[in-house]
Amino acid sequence: MAFFDGTPMTEELTERSRHILEAIIDDYIESGDPVGSRTVVRRHNLSLSPATIRNVMADLEELGFLASPHTSAGRIPTEKGYRYYLDCLLQIRDLTRNEKRRIDAQCHSDGDLEHLLQETGKALSTLSNYAGIVMAPRFNTTVFRQIEFVRLSSGRILVIFVSQSGQVQNKLIESDPSLTQSDLEQITNYLNQTLSGLSIGEMRQRIAHEMQQEKALYDTLTRRALELSGAALEDDSAGKVFIEGASSFLDQPEFSDVEHMKRLFRAFEQKSTLIELLDRSQQAAGVQIFIGSQNNLSQIEGCSLVTASYRNQHGTIGTLGVIGPNRMPYSKVIPIVDYTARMISRLLETGHSKET
Repeated sequence: MAFFDGTPMTEELTERSRHILEAIIDDYIESGDPVGSRTVVRRHNLSLSPATIRNVMADLEELGFLASPHTSAGRIPTEKGYRYYLDCLLQIRDLTRNEKRRIDAQCHSDGDLEHLLQETGKALSTLSNYAGIVMAPRFNTTVFRQIEFVRLSSGRILVIFVSQSGQVQNKLIESDPSLTQSDLEQITNYLNQTLSGLSIGEMRQRIAHEMQQEKALYDTLTRRALELSGAALEDDSAGKVFIEGASSFLDQPEFSDVEHMKRLFRAFEQKSTLIELLDRSQQAAGVQIFIGSQNNLSQIEGCSLVTASYRNQHGTIGTLGVIGPNRMPYSKVIPIVDYTARMISRLLETGHSKET
């Protein structure tokens, strides 16, 4: 089910080392406290002495899988340790029937797409106890229903674009001052008949193709229609991101440092870092996991982002996920993200929501 971002771990550990590394990471995820050898002995049936476990822990630290905080004799996982855990050790559990019902109930199909995505972010946050994040479909993936051109002043035209989901976008463009409102109405009729039902990406391809055809050169109105629509569809807007439950980070001991928290909330506010990751996630199938510093993203260092894409009948259109500390319980979060993405896709593919 899961595809983890980055190069898979190829370094092999002994079975004993694997069991001890898994025990330490599981305990650290649960408690947030450095894990010592006696804790491993007490909580896990490994039939090993504390001395043997300490030796293995020292070896794992030397290999870069564990680290020793200065204030404790216990160990904590490094990002390399988490990566090995995700690639080689993690056992993903199934969602309970109650968890699925809670997601289904909160991510209902009443209302428009934006409302659905906001509720989806809240559901992801509520079930995971971390921040839920949802990127709305980019303009390029929306399906065109209607376009209208309104002449405002010499050379300036208001473009009103309506998607099949009912979303309305307005844009001002510059054009030929000689175009009258009557010309614009003819252009509007031509484009609505020719392009309705296509995604914006498909519209751009159709317009580019039509403009290369010689027949378009002999029809002034057709040429102007294609030029206007091409101008109206330029400059794909940045993805709109909904973040719910960001305050959950205030409860995590890893983020008690004020500067660390400021960087994180700045990333939430600016959203460009998150959009970059969500765009990357959209390019591959399945669940993906991004760990902050491994992706040269210092703003979210110490965080992991678990993502999956959602789709409609036209293909993949957006991404959703959960962002939390590296210490998040992946066996719980991964199936929440995976199920939610598949459930939203079913709603959009069958048209039970006002999809884009």
